Amino acid sequence: MSQRGLEALLRPKSIAVIGASVTPSRAGNLVMRNLLAGGFTGSVLPVTPRYKAVCGVMAYASIAELPLSPDLAILCTNASRNLDLLAALGERGCKACIVLSSPESQQAALKACAASWQIRLLGPNSLGLLAPWQGLNASFSPVPIQPGKLAFISQSAAVSNTILDWAQQRNLGFSWFIALGDSLDIDIDDLLDFLARDGKTSAILLYLEHLSDARRFVSAARSASRNKPILVIKSGRSRQAEILLNTHAGMDAAWDAAIQRAGLLRVQDTHELFSAVETLSHMRPLRGDRLMIISNGAAPAALALDALYARNGKLATLNEETQQQLQSLLCAPLRLSNPLDLKDDATPERYLQVVDLLLNSLDIDALMVIHAPSAVAPATQTAEQLIALLKTHLHAKRMTLLTNWCGEYSSLEARRRFSEAGIPTYRTPEGTVTAFMHMVEYRRNQKQLRETPALPVNLTQDTAHAHQLIQQFLDEGVTALDTHEVQAIMQAYGLATLPTWIASDSAEAVHIADQIGYPVALKLRSPDIPHKSEVQGVMLYLRTASEVQQAADAIVDRVKMAWPQARIYGLLVQSMANRAGAQELRVVVEQDPVFGPVIMLGEGGVEWQADNHAVVALPPLNMTLARYLVIQAIKQGKIRGRSALRPLDIKGLSQVLVQISNLIVDCPEITRLDVHPLLASADEFTLLDVSLSLAPATGDAESRLAIRPYPHHLEEQVTLKNGEQCLFRPILPEDEPALRRFIGLVTKEDLYYRYFSEINEFTHEDLANMTQIDYDREMAIVAIRHGDEGEEIIGVTRAISDADNVDAEFSVLVRSDLKGLGMGRRLLEKMIAYTREHGLEQLNGITMPHNRGMVTLARKLGFHVDVQLDEGIVSLALTLSEGTEK
Repeated sequence: MSQRGLEALLRPKSIAVIGASVTPSRAGNLVMRNLLAGGFTGSVLPVTPRYKAVCGVMAYASIAELPLSPDLAILCTNASRNLDLLAALGERGCKACIVLSSPESQQAALKACAASWQIRLLGPNSLGLLAPWQGLNASFSPVPIQPGKLAFISQSAAVSNTILDWAQQRNLGFSWFIALGDSLDIDIDDLLDFLARDGKTSAILLYLEHLSDARRFVSAARSASRNKPILVIKSGRSRQAEILLNTHAGMDAAWDAAIQRAGLLRVQDTHELFSAVETLSHMRPLRGDRLMIISNGAAPAALALDALYARNGKLATLNEETQQQLQSLLCAPLRLSNPLDLKDDATPERYLQVVDLLLNSLDIDALMVIHAPSAVAPATQTAEQLIALLKTHLHAKRMTLLTNWCGEYSSLEARRRFSEAGIPTYRTPEGTVTAFMHMVEYRRNQKQLRETPALPVNLTQDTAHAHQLIQQFLDEGVTALDTHEVQAIMQAYGLATLPTWIASDSAEAVHIADQIGYPVALKLRSPDIPHKSEVQGVMLYLRTASEVQQAADAIVDRVKMAWPQARIYGLLVQSMANRAGAQELRVVVEQDPVFGPVIMLGEGGVEWQADNHAVVALPPLNMTLARYLVIQAIKQGKIRGRSALRPLDIKGLSQVLVQISNLIVDCPEITRLDVHPLLASADEFTLLDVSLSLAPATGDAESRLAIRPYPHHLEEQVTLKNGEQCLFRPILPEDEPALRRFIGLVTKEDLYYRYFSEINEFTHEDLANMTQIDYDREMAIVAIRHGDEGEEIIGVTRAISDADNVDAEFSVLVRSDLKGLGMGRRLLEKMIAYTREHGLEQLNGITMPHNRGMVTLARKLGFHVDVQLDEGIVSLALTLSEGTEK
């Protein structure tokens, strides 16, 4: 996420072309021609000992002879010279370098050399970069580029050239076009941080094959997606494709989970990619997921409807008044439906009348207009009149409009007119529906990103006991645990398991079953089966007590016949009362090579592959995220929404998933967990069979997680000057309601000091951004005390670090009626300690001269105070080095 040197790469004022050539087929010639043809206004410095000038520009024989230190250099020479040339560039003071080619065997030395000279590298094996708003084409792409608002980042030169060629044919522009190559230094996360702040970029498109650091990617993507839509296409879904790309990209479902968690949108193939680019170029916020379809033919509308239902889309339902207006307008004798067929004799006037009426409807979130080639409604004429209507209609901006002018020759000009007018347009009904569902999924992911989670009730968690039990097993050399061995660990996190009886032989097992006297679940295992695998056919759910003895005998006899030497060592027993119609689920936690631990949910009783039969989520989970996972599993058919007799308790299952997530986050020694089955019966969830794999944990326990979890170690009990106890802890997403109440008890004057403007009300989005923070990038510590209505926030301090983790901006806000208790000082001291421990170098803040309390406190804590009366501000800065005066 480092931004060091990116300005030199992306906004250079001088560029050196190392290996510039006059030979047209060489990269050094193509790069020179592209730089000059693009209109770059800075200095272009060709370096070659062979020629006096290249493309009419005076050349320099060596890097040492350059008249100035170039911001950016492009290596166009043979890869064998890369290291020597990079060192020479370092000596000359170059800040960034694009490496067009380098063998894998050289890359470690190349990275070390660049790091020693603090040179940022793009590549190697990069196509280069294009920044048309600056007239910069620092690439060897043969395709020119137009300015636009879409940024494209790619890990493939071939895909980059394909997109450029496609965009040229459609007159589509880009703000940035960057080919990463092997991402040896500059990576996706660095560029996402840069583009999130770039004023020329309104949307970002990513083509990915691999990730070098999942946490950095997810962190940067979550931050950027709060400001701009980001679409991702990820290749290498199959193992064979991974081998072809020479990558090990991990589980594809884990990619889906990470992309969804970050608030991005994934497209599945290049066809969807081109459709998505069109959508992004003209995208406006979608109000909801209700789609209305109108067409001048039933067949195109039917194709659209099939595509919509295949993607679980939703049709709009018109109210009675709109129905009657349409019937009157179209002289229709029967009730009209959605899709609405205007018939093949529909004129431009009929289209306009219907669209004009539907734009006034509050029952529709998006309107899809299909036009098949027609003699009575010429394509271009109809498009022009529709564009004119949309420019003048009062409610046109309230509704999302998508156009599908079918055909090629007769509709090409019409689609061009729509694109120029900023209206999304597509060639086929299916492509239009795909684009609409992209918008729906993106809106859903963004809503999930900002939704306020609910706190689960009665959540049991005894982390210390679980750690003690796990360590005991590891000390004994036990790394594979079975159901009866993991019970205490599961129960430490409130997860219900079966009670366990140990039988020395089959006779004792039958005796135990006989003594229970009620329906039981029997599970017998044999120690001579490798890995204590389940004996097929020996698990029964017995419905009546009379079956217990008979079934136990039969099962034991069957096992003994199959394995004469087998010793039956375990018998698990639990009442099955009220479990008729219970549902079997499966929850598995595995280690993904890219994203670390992933939680999978699917149907029990069958063998499944995660990518096909389960939904996947990244820990940590809260109740909202877990609920989304369960609903997603139901919608995708991965689990049933109800058993034979009763609906699935979604809230209860969500809580189980949160408990499992907490267990995995807290216990890095757990490498795999398999709950199969998880029995769901009404509001009861029982782990019938559990297997657990352990391994000693080394290093930072959180580093294995793609998303940094809640930092429990920062919680601290604090005594205020009045003797009152309060808890200082990091802010949680669930704190949004309490934060809103806290702000309501802060005076307007104090809010003005904090935000430098009058704040009338904070929206849900504002509060979500304040509470749903990325602990890797930002920290907010709240002071909590128990009030009449439960926990209440009485103070908050916040620090947001820059992308390089060097400086952070801080703020402190205390409830106005609770000043003078020393809370502000204690909060700021805690934030200073945290930022120092986090490796930051300086803490900065701004306040107003009238805010004497803050200025006095800053001086006491060792801040440098700079009063700028002309600007009406006071700058505060603290160097975070050991021994700083307090």
